[in-house]
Amino acid sequence: MKYDIEHFKLPRYHELPTVGLYLEQTITYINDCLAPLGDITVTSSMISNYVKKGYIERPIKKQYYAEQIARLLFLVVAKQVLPMPHIVALFQLQRQTYTPEVAYNYYCREFETMLYSLFGLPYQPSELEADATFAKKMLRSVIIAVSHMIYVNHCFEDKAFQAECDE
Repeated sequence: MKYDIEHFKLPRYHELPTVGLYLEQTITYINDCLAPLGDITVTSSMISNYVKKGYIERPIKKQYYAEQIARLLFLVVAKQVLPMPHIVALFQLQRQTYTPEVAYNYYCREFETMLYSLFGLPYQPSELEADATFAKKMLRSVIIAVSHMIYVNHCFEDKAFQAECDE
């Protein structure tokens, strides 16, 4: 099922592959992780372009590791609502504020919770603290935008919604 949000869970940083993945393995891994979201995928040419432009680090001996995979999992989702220069700015902001592991795990939790909430599952996003960092506020805004886009796309593809429109 395309939108199996109830079972959607991004791997946490410590769950990402501990051995390097070749390009095709990386593509398969990322696309499998994102499959419940619908048509959000990555291709070999996209990854090659991201490396060429410096959005992610070059593979080491043609293999991608946890930090590169974590960045790709964010980048592929965020590019649904943001242009690349804005994503690059978010990466720079993250580097100044949080370690890759902390930032990625926070993104996973926030993204899942927002999706669960929109799809009617018993989860509610927490309120941002009054003194939340600018980085957290920006990330939350991206997550809200992407989550709503995924939800709206699901509604348009849902047979019950289409039946309502046909009446």
